[in-house]
Amino acid sequence: MPLTEQQKEYKKEYYENNKEKSKEYYEKNKEKIKEQKKKYRQEHKEQIKEYNKKYNEENREEKREYNKKYNEKNKEHIKEYYQTANGKKIKRISFWKSKGVISDDFDVLYEKYINTNECEICNVAIISGTGIIGKKHLDHCHISGKFRNILCGNCNVNVMRNK
Repeated sequence: MPLTEQQKEYKKEYYENNKEKSKEYYEKNKEKIKEQKKKYRQEHKEQIKEYNKKYNEENREEKREYNKKYNEKNKEHIKEYYQTANGKKIKRISFWKSKGVISDDFDVLYEKYINTNECEICNVAIISGTGIIGKKHLDHCHISGKFRNILCGNCNVNVMRNK
């Protein structure tokens, strides 16, 4: 049930008057609060998922507009971030997901991708990047989305032709 204006005002005033006490309590009980939140999220996973889905649908335009403004305002910062190791990782994993790759642990998959320097079929040396010859490709089933191997572009194309 939504709060009345009077209740909202009371909560706001209460928060302002007790800000320091709240901070102290939080600092003293940080781990306990973290565990309580984790337990709550686990117990209410489906409700949270449903709420978020509904919220995102209802606020799609506002979120799109906010993101557009944020990205425009922070263009340089975002560009710099994607040059960092973590930014590159996030970008690569997002790309895989957009192509339908499914993995139980994308962090492990990314580490394997970064540390693989030879095609897992023909053993030719491969590097990161785009293109076919000598470039690193994440082979996956286009039906199930499951990851199969890290391959050179040539083997990846031939695997696709033979399926």
